[in-house]
Amino acid sequence: MAKVGYIEGDGIGHEIVPVTIEILEKLVPQIEFIPIEAGLDYMKKTGKNILIGEEALELAASCDAVLKGPTETPPGPRSPKSVVVTLRQALDLYANVRPFQYPEKIDVILVRENTEDLYKGIEYRISRGVAIGVRVITREGSQRIAEYAYEMASRMKRRKVTIIHKATVMKETCGLFRETCLEIASLYPEVETEEMHVDTAAMELVLNPKRFNVILTTNMFGDILSDLCAGIVGSIGLCPSANIGEKHAMFEAIHGSAPDIAGKGIANPAGIILAAALMLDHLGYTTQAKKLRDATLKVVTEKVKVTPDLGGNATTKEMAEEILRRIMDE
Repeated sequence: MAKVGYIEGDGIGHEIVPVTIEILEKLVPQIEFIPIEAGLDYMKKTGKNILIGEEALELAASCDAVLKGPTETPPGPRSPKSVVVTLRQALDLYANVRPFQYPEKIDVILVRENTEDLYKGIEYRISRGVAIGVRVITREGSQRIAEYAYEMASRMKRRKVTIIHKATVMKETCGLFRETCLEIASLYPEVETEEMHVDTAAMELVLNPKRFNVILTTNMFGDILSDLCAGIVGSIGLCPSANIGEKHAMFEAIHGSAPDIAGKGIANPAGIILAAALMLDHLGYTTQAKKLRDATLKVVTEKVKVTPDLGGNATTKEMAEEILRRIMDE
């Protein structure tokens, strides 16, 4: 029996995660689901200046996969590190994989290095008016994310990988990432390779998203470009994400905790449900994953019972119930 830990998190996480677990319990009853506490609500509850504790990290590490709801991170100096960055680094989830697919609009898989770059959080106030941050790019980190991207492209028969960087300006950090990725690319002659500066890539994604197939990039650039891709899809609420390591895996929607609509029952659950489908694929439940994905995309495209961000008037629970009904009717 597979063991899945789940984090409700903050804000709309308390609405979208429970309805997703309800669907999964009916679709894959052989999975054991284990709650894990983390997020701003956890910090307020415990009074500790941490968003996720050691016990929760150990519990996450003991699971076959983690399904994570959105969590909120306080801004500013001396605030704790975010839940997702903590989990990525503690579990060495080095590959962030974000598929963006919508008929006639976009079909891109963005593969982002997930443990390095400015997300290392190495920052200093060196004087009252000056702050600096250290960007960390290693050959090992660049090599393994490039290998992941090219292996995936070759396996899925995706025609092209676009390496995105800014080596003309960040000559050492982006330079190392670029040269390492190109070394790996040479080992996969069956996959076309192109490289592009991040600013050009942002423009091209808006003007001609169909030119992209697989995007391979660094942590910060990938974070920014993935939200741009979500805009092309039509809603950030539709987009899932996988965080993959050698031993562990975590799955989440790419959106945040949306405190402005939390508690209203109108949050779009599609992103976390599609993340759950990625998780089922990872765990080997491919038939159930396909059923879940197909039912969700049908509900989204047909707009029968969808939430307000998709032009409907359904609640979170009603949309999830419609997805489950489609699954059970098959």
